[in-house]
This record gives sequence, C-alpha cells and structure tokens, in this order.
Amino acid sequence: MSKNNVPLRVAYFAGSMKPGHDGVTRVLYKLIEGLNHSGIESVFYSAILPPESEQPVKMRQVPSITFPLYKEYRFAVPGYKHFEKSLKEFRPDILHINSPCSLGFAAVKFGQKYKIPVVATYHTHFASYARYYKVKVLQSFSWNYFRSIYNKCQCIYVPSKPILNELHANGINNLNYLPHGVDTEIFNKNFRSDAWKKKYGIEGKAALLFAGRLVWEKDLQTLANAYDIIMRKRNDTVFVLAGDGPIRFELEKLMPEALFLGYQQGKDLSTAYASSDILVFPSTTETFGNVSLEAMASGIPPICAREGGAYGIINEGNTGLIAEPRNPDSLAEKINFLLDNPEIRTDIAEKAYHFAQTQSWDNIFKKLFESYQKVIDNYNLIRRAA
Repeated sequence: MSKNNVPLRVAYFAGSMKPGHDGVTRVLYKLIEGLNHSGIESVFYSAILPPESEQPVKMRQVPSITFPLYKEYRFAVPGYKHFEKSLKEFRPDILHINSPCSLGFAAVKFGQKYKIPVVATYHTHFASYARYYKVKVLQSFSWNYFRSIYNKCQCIYVPSKPILNELHANGINNLNYLPHGVDTEIFNKNFRSDAWKKKYGIEGKAALLFAGRLVWEKDLQTLANAYDIIMRKRNDTVFVLAGDGPIRFELEKLMPEALFLGYQQGKDLSTAYASSDILVFPSTTETFGNVSLEAMASGIPPICAREGGAYGIINEGNTGLIAEPRNPDSLAEKINFLLDNPEIRTDIAEKAYHFAQTQSWDNIFKKLFESYQKVIDNYNLIRRAA
C-alpha cells in the first residue's frame, strides 16, 4: 500500500515468465507470492507466458522472435507500442524491469515519455558471458549498453555486494544492495533421505551436487576438469548434476561416471539438495547464485568461485568455502578438504543452515516495497523542483 492507503500500481517487465525457466523466473514467482499478500496491484509483461489458466497474477504477452543463442528464449520486438495502450490503462506508479533486454529498454523509454519512475533488478551478468562465446567486443558492448539503460533508472537493486562493486566500477549509478531470500520450507535439511542415494545406486558415497542450467557460462568446463582430478584419486564420491541444458551431451562425455538427474523441481529438487553432501558451484557469472543459499538452507556446505555473485554471502570457512575462479585445482582442493574433514564439513553445514534461516523472502520483499514508495516520492520531488 502507498502512504495514502491507495494501492501502489507496479508494472513488471521480464524476459520470461515460464515457471521454472531459470533462476530469474523462480525469484519472480516468489515475488508474485509477496505481491499477492501486499495489497500492491501489479501486471507482468513478458515475451514468454504460461497458459492463462496457470497465471497467478495479471500478465500480458508482447510480440517476440526466437533468441539465436537459446531457442527456448525469445527476444521482445523493440519499442513500447505493443504494450503502450494496456499499460496506460493500468496507470502504474512505478515500472520495474528484470532484464536489460529489448523489453526492459522499451519500458525505460515508456517511463521517460510518461514521467513514471523506473527501477530495475540486476539479475543476469551478461557482460561476463563474453569469454564463453569468444566474442571480445561483447563485453565492452554490454557495459556500454548497461550504462545506457540502467543509468536512466531511478534505482538498481543488486543482490550481491561483489556485483554491486563491479557495476559501480563500470560507471553504473543509483545502486541499492538487496539480496535474494530463500524459502526454507522448500529448501530444508528435513528433506534429507537415505533412500535417495539408494535409488540412484550411490549409497555409501559422498554426493557432490551441481544445481543449475547446463551451459558453459556456468564454468562447467572447470567442474569437468575438477571431476577428472577428484575421480583419479577417489572412489568414495560421485558428482551429481541437477539441471538440464544445451551442453548436457558434451558433459556426459566429459564426466562419464557422474549422475545426471536432468531438470528437477518441487520435492525432487528439495530432496536432491538435502540428500547431497556438498554443493560445488564454480560459476563466475552469477549476480547472486540462489543455489548457494538453497544449499545452506538444505543443510549442506557450498563451495563457490571467488568471482561473480555466488560467493557474496559466504563467510569463508564458516558458512562455506571459496575457490579461485576458473581454477579446477583450487576447486578440487576445496572439495578434498571437506571430504577429508567430515567434522569441519558438518560444522560449516550447521553454521550455513542457521545463516539461511535469517534470509527470509518476507524481509526482502518488505524492503523492496518500502523502497518503491521512496523512489516515487523522490522522483516526484525532483520533478517539482525542476
């Protein structure tokens, strides 16, 4: 609610609203739960929507074309003319973009034309993808594009401090640290099951879990190389990959003794987390890395790379371990340390679990919704003074 007891009206813009599509959509569906209890009126615009009967909130689809790098993503047709009429009828107090895609850029232009404040959440670190697609110009282009879109926003919510510092260093302003939360009912050590390991024939072995999309920008070559190092010296462990993606076939050849679970959701995902022993997450391209917090809430210690956002919430040696980025030897060393020191592993897991219990979505969304009103008030104040 606004300070005048009139419901705030917020329009959201996202690349995809297909449930479970990626980490961003998982966050957005948690946001929808928060919105439905807040009194805020909302509408979501996206190129990809679930069937109307499955939409938990008002949604509007925009015209789009297939995105060349990922066939399952679509690229919104540039410009705001496709949503201008319906958005004017909705009369938003504030616009919130969740991707710097063409749809997000169009929302910024709409906000400028109709004098409506725009905020953004920095979900995806596209600038770091350049090395994986061997297109060097992509990195400088990305930063130039980011400045052109984000510096026109009144506030940028950034979920991790390492990424916030990187954005600041690259000339992006109006940054606000706002981490993601975790649903401790979905991710909880109570889902741990001895039957899970028995089901997959890995009982008696330590399960090293990777959870996420199977794409090279998750630094999965580093994971595969660490796999080689570990498997040459140990027979008491198994690598488990929960997720799917375009490089699964290649990874299956690189990691022939690993267990590939495919896409997991619901109780299956909760059980996979809690029944594993260590999260191994080498990605350097995350803005937050929800999996780190999900692992903590599930009672297992995370090992993440010292680059990107996934390690930002880890207190080294207390709630997890941090490996050097793109360094399979460092990653393998951290894995071996936890495998060889079960008491330390248990202690870290317990501390991580207790930390995760403090990171509720309710607190995060309360801060977000309060911030909306501050942004609106400040925007109006500046406009009146101009």
